[in-house]
Amino acid sequence: MDQVNQLKEKGNAALASGNYYEAIKQYTEAIAIDPTNHVLFSNRSAAYAKAGDYAAALEDANKTVSLNPTWSKGYSRKGSALAYLGRFDEAIEAYDKGLELDPGNQQLAAGLAEVRKHEVESRVNSQMFIDKLKANAETREWLKDPEYVKMVEQLAKNPLDIQNFEMKMNDKRFRTTLNVMLGFDFGNAMDVDPPTPENKSTPPPPPKEEPPKPTYEDLPENRRLALQEKDRGNDFYKKKDFENALIHYRKAIEHDSTDITFYTNIAAVYFEQKEYEKCIKECEKAIEIGRENRADFKLIAKAFTRIGNAYKKMEQWKLAKTYFEKSMSEHRTPEIKTLLSEVERKIVEEEKKAYIDPVKAEQEKELGNEYFKKGDYSTAVKHYTEAIKRNPDEPKLYSNRAACYTKLAAFDLGLKDCDQCCSLDPKFIKGWIRKGKILQGMQQQSKALSAYQKALELDPSNAEALEGYRACSTQLNSNPEEVRKRAMSDPEVQQILRDPAMRCILEQMQLDPHALQDHLRNPDIAAKIQKLLEYGLIAIH
Repeated sequence: MDQVNQLKEKGNAALASGNYYEAIKQYTEAIAIDPTNHVLFSNRSAAYAKAGDYAAALEDANKTVSLNPTWSKGYSRKGSALAYLGRFDEAIEAYDKGLELDPGNQQLAAGLAEVRKHEVESRVNSQMFIDKLKANAETREWLKDPEYVKMVEQLAKNPLDIQNFEMKMNDKRFRTTLNVMLGFDFGNAMDVDPPTPENKSTPPPPPKEEPPKPTYEDLPENRRLALQEKDRGNDFYKKKDFENALIHYRKAIEHDSTDITFYTNIAAVYFEQKEYEKCIKECEKAIEIGRENRADFKLIAKAFTRIGNAYKKMEQWKLAKTYFEKSMSEHRTPEIKTLLSEVERKIVEEEKKAYIDPVKAEQEKELGNEYFKKGDYSTAVKHYTEAIKRNPDEPKLYSNRAACYTKLAAFDLGLKDCDQCCSLDPKFIKGWIRKGKILQGMQQQSKALSAYQKALELDPSNAEALEGYRACSTQLNSNPEEVRKRAMSDPEVQQILRDPAMRCILEQMQLDPHALQDHLRNPDIAAKIQKLLEYGLIAIH
């Protein structure tokens, strides 16, 4: 169970730092050891959801519920995964079940409210789209097909779902439906919108002839004038003439103050001018106008994203995170998930930096030393861990904690600390000796020998390193005949034995055992000696 807890903690740490695939790996290893642990499946469900694999998240959530039907958090995981998949009715049912078990759970209540909001928006969008399709002569007939209606309802839940595009863009009915529902021209799979402040993706190659600008003749006069001003503003924006772009976007608002895109375009100009506070205020106004006029939730999400990006530029990471999360609650996209993960990593980094305090680290180390002397190794580990958080670049702290882990027989954790210690300071001899002892405890004599050799390269007279080196050599020689047979079939060993220089060195070591210390200073010779020791062809006494 200790191993399961260690894997779970590693998974939790990876999840918190935004390394979702590493978290999934750690939880999967823990599940292999303890396949009836509902918490592990719940945690892995969260990691899958963060990584965007909602089907896998749902599968783990269902497993969580089956293992522990009375645990309310399992229903929260299930509801969240179903909501991501657009299965709102089932998500509501899952959240309701969780609230039956735990009526005061705020997370379940918030999740339920969010899903109900999206479910209402989905129904409104669905009816609005169907009304549009009924008004079109071609699509009106298709609505008689139940399968076609299902496709429309799915599009209403997420009109710009990438999977739908990739799978169905060759389907004429699908393209025509998008044309009618969204007002876009998807004449073929290569058509894209021109870059504007609302769509700044990488532009396609320019067409040979500039297409004529829309005249908006069928629209009311104020709307027509507003859109014409917006188009003029977009032209100036693309030329980076931001002052004139602002003039025309503001004129557009004078004609029609209800269009959210006019405000977000102004915000885009302020963003380009690095006027981030103004950008934020304009986006807040856009969101207010959008809410009042029932704007598409994707446009609301875009305004929240722009606020998040402005705070990101200002390096106000927590505020950026808040607004990216608000954007995700309106409309989830891979791009926003990436931005959110990025700022979450920044927050963790900043918190770690803010926590660093070498003076407090030294105080914690002294407390750790006291508890170590008393034999209270678990408490010592806690103080050394706190010291490491306060000063993560101090190699001695990892060495001290490794000593505790050795006493607690947690050799894998001790070895990890030794590796970190030696990485921070390759000349810290105590780190190499401690690593050798741990590897001996793990019955990895050959690797232990290498660690002791590193120590002897730093100090050939170190008694502790020499003792460990000899002990490992003796252990490796426990079955000399078998070892020698394997040695003589190893081409590398044969090459060493044929080397005249090595023969001289070996003869010298026989006559003068102290010569070993001098030879171990040469890394190449030391490696060859170690190879012969491993195979039991020589011994040190």
